[in-house]
Amino acid sequence: MPTVQLTDPQTVTEAELTTLYDAVGWSAYTREPAMLLAAVRGSHRVALARAEGVLVGLARTISDAVTIVYLQDVLVHPHWQRRGLGRRLVQEVLAADPHVRQRVLLTDADPAQRAFYTALGFTETHDHDPELRAFVQLTV
Repeated sequence: MPTVQLTDPQTVTEAELTTLYDAVGWSAYTREPAMLLAAVRGSHRVALARAEGVLVGLARTISDAVTIVYLQDVLVHPHWQRRGLGRRLVQEVLAADPHVRQRVLLTDADPAQRAFYTALGFTETHDHDPELRAFVQLTV
């Protein structure tokens, strides 16, 4: 099983990031590899999973480290999916800031995504009591 650990985001390379993001089909990120590298290196926390030195998973957060942490990316190479690795990555990256009040993420409407994040204790905003709203403004 791959090792999972928080790491200095400066240690990850552009080549290994683009390989992993391409493997999961996140081509919007890999069109501009330098921006992807800058984004990951600018993250608050980064948890990596490596199998025999090869990057096979990543979770990263953006945060003020006091009131909010935003779970930005969670991805696992298809060969390693459905083995609990995504869960381990999320737990590792979020455990570093246990006191933060709000943990937030934005993801696809895929039912598998809902099942994954619900199993980790997340609630969709429309299901929260009291009711919450979430807004997003995306640029193309």
